[in-house]
Amino acid sequence: MPEIQMREAIRQAMDEEMERDENVFLLGEEVGQYNGAYKVSKGLLDKYGERRVKDTPIAELGFTGLAVGAATVGLRPIVEWMTFNFALLALDQVVNNAAKMRHMSGGQMKVPIVFRGANGPAEYLSSQHSQALQSYFVHVPGLKVIAPSTPYDAKGLLKTAIRDDNPVVMMESEMTYGLTGEVPEEEYLIPFGKADIKRKGKDVTLISYSKPVHMVLRAAERLAEMGIEAEVVDLRSLRPLDEETIYASVRKTNRAVIVDESWPMASVGSHVAWLVSRNCFDDLDAPVELVSSEDVPMPYNHTLELAVQPTVEKIVDAVKRVTYKE
Repeated sequence: MPEIQMREAIRQAMDEEMERDENVFLLGEEVGQYNGAYKVSKGLLDKYGERRVKDTPIAELGFTGLAVGAATVGLRPIVEWMTFNFALLALDQVVNNAAKMRHMSGGQMKVPIVFRGANGPAEYLSSQHSQALQSYFVHVPGLKVIAPSTPYDAKGLLKTAIRDDNPVVMMESEMTYGLTGEVPEEEYLIPFGKADIKRKGKDVTLISYSKPVHMVLRAAERLAEMGIEAEVVDLRSLRPLDEETIYASVRKTNRAVIVDESWPMASVGSHVAWLVSRNCFDDLDAPVELVSSEDVPMPYNHTLELAVQPTVEKIVDAVKRVTYKE
């Protein structure tokens, strides 16, 4: 299989679905003439024209509302927010219209729309532009939320999202756009609600998603040198959540460490920790550990910026605690 970057995998998914279905179109800030803020949409304007690749003003609430309206009348918009930091301005349209339209119409109206863009801490962006905001979206019934860590997962999940008749939020880490990985040339789809075991192990379960998965895998390598075999579960789909795979892994290893780069309170990681504690209580040999970002705004200073986020060292230390090596 050829190796391509994450941005290329996302582009392939959009390109293939736009070619397959003329109702699919892309809109957002700089998606057309500039080829996307992170060059994800490179070449799509030239191929599909301004009718289907629409540059928008910097007005997230406005163009998100336009896209929700388009979805209710049969089109399939892909909304690219330059970053999820800007998506906060569009929350009313996402939460009160896109997510609830099907419920409020008694199932008569579909809202086939994808919201996507860069999410999570990056570098040198400080507190307003370096946030992990997935908790805002997973909190809302009516939304499906995905957060891929690899090009393979990104392409397969996005193609599934574009074909879904419900609103889907795809949260991409800015720091993974240049990451490469194998992606098949033939078509494939990845279903929602299905986690992926990125590494098998028997001593502890490490659960994460998006960018931190790669940090977790590095931690697992270090733990292997210490004689601890960690199983790495990549959630991929945050809503719906694959509880079955989580529980099966924890019941095998009897220990769990969750790694989430968002703040700890009311996070995906804290919810997963509660689920594991509640549903695997009799199988656990140690309390569940959560490694998250510190509960502070993101510093601008790079040393402090790295210090407040999860690290390999923090993950290894958490594993030492649950295996009573410390």
